[in-house]
Amino acid sequence: MLDGIASRFIVLWGWRRLLVAFVAGLLAALALPPFNLFPVLLLSLPVLVWLIDGTTPGLRWGRLAAIGAAAGVGWAFGFGYFLLGLYWVGAAFLVEADIFGWMMPFAVVALPAGLAVFTAAGMAIARSLWGSGPRRIFAFAVGLTLSELLRGHALTGFGWNTLGYALTATPVLMQVASLLGVYGLTLLAALIFASPAALSGAGSRRARLAVPLLGAALFVAVVGYGAARLADSEMGTVEDFNLRIVQPSIAQETKWLPENRSPIFTTYLELSDTAASPDAMGIGDIDLLVWPESALPFVFDYEPEALRAIAALLPQRTTLVTGIQRIEMDDTDRRGYRVYNSIKAIDHRGRIGAVYDKVRLVPFGEFLPFQDTLETIGLQQLTRVAGGFSPGRQRTPIRAGSAPRFQPLICYEVIFPGAVISSDDRPDFMLNVTNDGWFGDSPGPWQHLRQARLRAVEEGLPVVRAANTGISAVIDAYGRVTHSLGLGGRGVIDAGLPKPLEPTVFARWGHWPLAIIMSFCAIIALRNEWR
Repeated sequence: MLDGIASRFIVLWGWRRLLVAFVAGLLAALALPPFNLFPVLLLSLPVLVWLIDGTTPGLRWGRLAAIGAAAGVGWAFGFGYFLLGLYWVGAAFLVEADIFGWMMPFAVVALPAGLAVFTAAGMAIARSLWGSGPRRIFAFAVGLTLSELLRGHALTGFGWNTLGYALTATPVLMQVASLLGVYGLTLLAALIFASPAALSGAGSRRARLAVPLLGAALFVAVVGYGAARLADSEMGTVEDFNLRIVQPSIAQETKWLPENRSPIFTTYLELSDTAASPDAMGIGDIDLLVWPESALPFVFDYEPEALRAIAALLPQRTTLVTGIQRIEMDDTDRRGYRVYNSIKAIDHRGRIGAVYDKVRLVPFGEFLPFQDTLETIGLQQLTRVAGGFSPGRQRTPIRAGSAPRFQPLICYEVIFPGAVISSDDRPDFMLNVTNDGWFGDSPGPWQHLRQARLRAVEEGLPVVRAANTGISAVIDAYGRVTHSLGLGGRGVIDAGLPKPLEPTVFARWGHWPLAIIMSFCAIIALRNEWR
């Protein structure tokens, strides 16, 4: 029966094959947050395998023709996957619709189309390793994982919605990331969910059953490891240390209007000292106060009154860490100055402590590739900072008052596995400030939160997350959300700081264990060819 179903996809040709691949990609995107319907991959990934089965060598170009056809199938699948998974990016172009609205349809289509090139490359690699038997599932998994690794590192890198996040719907499923990272989860997801396709095609009945049984065993192993790791995971919080996260929920389209500068700043001050509960009567017992990315709607360095107001707010024991826009005079820049997306620590005397400048900027959001050229023809990045933001020089942990050392991560800096923490300078926690208000009530903030949770699991470090419109959260080193404030809510989170774990396997060895497993999978896939 399964052979009959598979053959219906294998014989598809031309636009029909591409259309089915596109629909399979759309279906696969439902495995991502906030939908978390990961069982759909048991349908979409086998269909993708069968479509690649149908990319047979041509009479003229031979195997090269099959690789090219597989790339086309991969592109169509990737286009569907990224179109549904990232359609919400278009909301950012509607914040100032009179300026950027015309670009929205192009961005919604162009970004998925460009990212799908990596999926195309992955399926081309897979087809070059392809065989007719069950071992082709290993070729598929290797190709798909390589495509995601390439996407996360090429050019500036954009690893958003890596397929491995589909295997993170619960804390139990997340824990394997402490060993292999999210790209390891991608490999596992490909092997697990594509394995039913091995029941069709060439090979003995025993061989065809072996791969789906392996897939089932891998899933059981993922669940078993996660359950065992969480079984004894009471870790507690740092003694005598309290933090408060402020979530003001300021609409992005009104934030930078001149008449709103004072009311927004007042909102921050009032929320910071609010009585959140009978046990939390204001800011007096708070050690670390956190405001989100670019919290203040003005250039902080040019507003001394704001610094005085903050100093008046803070008790002696309290330090504020806030996202700001920072300007630094620099004669080497054509503008005579540089603009940074930064974090500053401020104490009760108004003294500026540590400063961190965002290292990895968002393309087209904070800077334009070929900035000078594109500005001459009238294009701007979404933040509308003339000349764009400048990147910080290095990512290093900092201190703020009595808080343990932490690694600042501004906005999407938190999405890069293996690149958020230096193994030579390990902090006690990660602090992620962001402004997801650009994307409204969409899947974007949920996807962003999930990625922050995976970094906690990978590194064995808690994450303190302050988001303008949400979702703000305190995340322990196992990726569990201990406190949160929902999307669009206004208020504060009062919480203790979860303790860190010892460095995980992933924190110590990075992607090397994954590289060894992928090499083994490639050897299995090529075994018939060598014979």
